[in-house]
Amino acid sequence: MAELSTLARPYARAAFEYADSENALSEWLSELQLIAAVVSDEAVQNLLGDPSLTTEKQAETFVSLMGDELGESRKRFLHVLAENRRLGLVPNILELFAQLKAQREQSVDVEMVSPFEVPDTVRDRIAQALGKRLEREVVVSTSIDSSLLGGVLIRAGDLVIDGSVRGRLNKLAEALTN
Repeated sequence: MAELSTLARPYARAAFEYADSENALSEWLSELQLIAAVVSDEAVQNLLGDPSLTTEKQAETFVSLMGDELGESRKRFLHVLAENRRLGLVPNILELFAQLKAQREQSVDVEMVSPFEVPDTVRDRIAQALGKRLEREVVVSTSIDSSLLGGVLIRAGDLVIDGSVRGRLNKLAEALTN
């Protein structure tokens, strides 16, 4: 997996720098999301793996699949990826591009998992506390996992805060066995 990120990094950085210079980060991100969804389709994967298609034909076919959904600069970007046989890296490029955008905007996506629906006031207080700790704007998404007994599990990039009852019980069990 690290190899794919290594291959995707220069393309993501180039796309990010171009999009930033054009003040089009959001447009690029949304179109990269669309492209990544199309690239992930099994039929498209077969197309990309077809050795009988030239890179130019692959690019043209892919651009025609996208229709009028893409701006000209994204179409040119797809041609560059196709020429270098890197269309399959679009999901990795998207991930890296999104990380660069978040760094630029000083924001971080936070996932909060709980066994029940979290009230908006609690979610906002947690977001505010995390924002102070991480020194970034926090964008919180919530999900429900009924296997948690209580508490919350918070993921913000590499940071994981396990305040769940299940996590505390696991820590207690580990402490007792040591």
